[in-house]
Amino acid sequence: MAAEGNIDLAQLAEPIDLCLGCRNCEEICPTHVEYGAIWESAKTVIEQERHRPVPVKAFRAFLFQTVFPRRAMLRLMGDTVWLYQRSGLRRIVHKWGILKRLPNHMRAFEAILPPVESPKRRRERTRQRTAAHGQAKGTVAFFTGCIMDEMFHRTNRRTEQLLARAGYDVVVPLEQTCCGALHSHAGERNAAKELAKRNIAAFEATGADYIVDNAGGCGAMLSEYGKLLADDPEWRERAKDFARRVRDVSQLLVGHEWTWRKPIDEVVTYQRSCHMTNVQNVTEEPIALLKSIPGVTYREMAHPEQCCGSAGIYNVIHFDEATAILDTKMARTKETGATTIVTTNPGCLLQMTLGVEREGMGDQVRVVHLVDLMAEALGLEET
Repeated sequence: MAAEGNIDLAQLAEPIDLCLGCRNCEEICPTHVEYGAIWESAKTVIEQERHRPVPVKAFRAFLFQTVFPRRAMLRLMGDTVWLYQRSGLRRIVHKWGILKRLPNHMRAFEAILPPVESPKRRRERTRQRTAAHGQAKGTVAFFTGCIMDEMFHRTNRRTEQLLARAGYDVVVPLEQTCCGALHSHAGERNAAKELAKRNIAAFEATGADYIVDNAGGCGAMLSEYGKLLADDPEWRERAKDFARRVRDVSQLLVGHEWTWRKPIDEVVTYQRSCHMTNVQNVTEEPIALLKSIPGVTYREMAHPEQCCGSAGIYNVIHFDEATAILDTKMARTKETGATTIVTTNPGCLLQMTLGVEREGMGDQVRVVHLVDLMAEALGLEET
């Protein structure tokens, strides 16, 4: 109706902003309406028409044009968090009550920040290729992601190890950049297209059979580059070819004969990534891997398809709404009696960790990435 001029575009702003963008509606729509494309188009037009204060515009420009596309800026962000955690500054901030002056959502997320590895550790990625164990099945190019590589670098290293153990040569193109998901979801669609082109060129140069990610949100965006660049004659076919080769890491790890060394004697439930489920259609592989780990008692939560409230940066922008969604998710999680919550996306991991802390379950329940749980069961040594 807005496109046809029957309602004012401004009327769409609030409902579109409040939408999680989880795309579960696409899964149940009998006529297969591609709501994701409509939603992102609406986001783009609304953002173009929106009159934001100058400071907000400047911050958005800094975030989307300077921080996420540039590895150096992301590394600086990671280094700053590491320094805050390891220098004693965090203890001082808590002791002096400085956090009490911050908004609720900032205090909440400060409490669940994962321990960031040292700058030296994270900068040791000078090796661009990891050889397969035994006869190589093929070559995979690993998409490291923005948040994953800075905040969950250990998980990325373990992902490379697991892929090599599963029989793949692993190459990491250092020219890769942000996937563009946050840009696209925020109405910065042109910026997302430029990032997509940079990634396509970087990964084409590897000649890899597959492009592998370990973050559901990133994987969904990468798998839709063909749609994103459908109107660009120069990049259309290259984008389609790129998207055809995108795989979640679980798709390549499932079915391999793993030599498990440590049983995980825990009750485990799985928090599905909405975009991995509804866009990539990867649903059974993570569960199959979990069930294959010795000692694991797997219990699925009720309504596993429903969002946890993370939804990119939705839980930062709409903290109260996201928290209400999270509370429902945690009630269903507790019903399983799980002592371990497994996720396949950094946003889900942080959101579920926040839920565990809010419920006072931090001493009884842990939240881990699937790759880290597999590494634990395999007894992988740190490299």
